[in-house]
Amino acid sequence: MPTRLPVLLLVLLAAGCGASPPQLAQPAGPPATTLNGGGEFTADGDSAIRYDRKLVPGGAQASVTAESSGGQTITSLVVEGFLPRRAYGAHLHTAPCGKAATDAGPHYQHRPGPASADNEIWLDLKTDTSGTGRATARHPWGFDPAAPPRSLVLHAKPTETSGPDAGDAGDRIACLTIS
Repeated sequence: MPTRLPVLLLVLLAAGCGASPPQLAQPAGPPATTLNGGGEFTADGDSAIRYDRKLVPGGAQASVTAESSGGQTITSLVVEGFLPRRAYGAHLHTAPCGKAATDAGPHYQHRPGPASADNEIWLDLKTDTSGTGRATARHPWGFDPAAPPRSLVLHAKPTETSGPDAGDAGDRIACLTIS
């Protein structure tokens, strides 16, 4: 009988070693967030406001979608009816659009710091012969659900990517409120 106990213990230990350990619950990340905005730009609009009639002609429109999930963000912008063959800057901003171009606040940043394409969402584009343009930006971070971006601002020129003026794209010419 004393020899059976060590054999029984070995059998039980071997059986236990093959079992999978219990799975630990993964911590929940920030919830998925989808933001949208769009419309035809007008001078007296609420969610699609035109500040510059020369660079944003009557009938111009845009739509933006930003999807943040699993620690990644993909943002897409489509514009139509803009000036043909022209470059524009575009960034997500911290506040909704308003009657004044500055109402949209500063650029949305993942973390406070210097302006860069890695820390902000830049959607610069060039329109085709019909005034249509598209841009997409991908980032390895998600939005802060407590303080997501609230608008997309179109600027008069492409974004400066380096130097002391990094992040500057000229005058604010149009704005889309996103929610």
